[in-house]
Amino acid sequence: MLLIPRATEKAYTAQTKNTYIFTVPTSASKQAIADAIAEQYKVTVNDVRVLTRKGKATRFSRGKHAYPGTTYRQDKKIAYVTLKVKDGDKIKIFEEKGDK
Repeated sequence: MLLIPRATEKAYTAQTKNTYIFTVPTSASKQAIADAIAEQYKVTVNDVRVLTRKGKATRFSRGKHAYPGTTYRQDKKIAYVTLKVKDGDKIKIFEEKGDK
């Protein structure tokens, strides 16, 4: 499963609370997301919250007067994954590497 970490200010702030934000496929279930995170990053998942962002409406036209109308962009599914605090699990996605 393709899990894309979101690099936003909100995602960086959520990391302090041991929560990581990912963009996931719209067909993915909570259990499938939890299993994929645990397998890829070798961590223990405590909670998964999911939301679907509806695609924006965009106008289109096929010429000056032909078929004007509205279409919609693709929906996006966002997963908020909380890791177990007692185990000290962390995902090193956004951490900066020091100069060596």
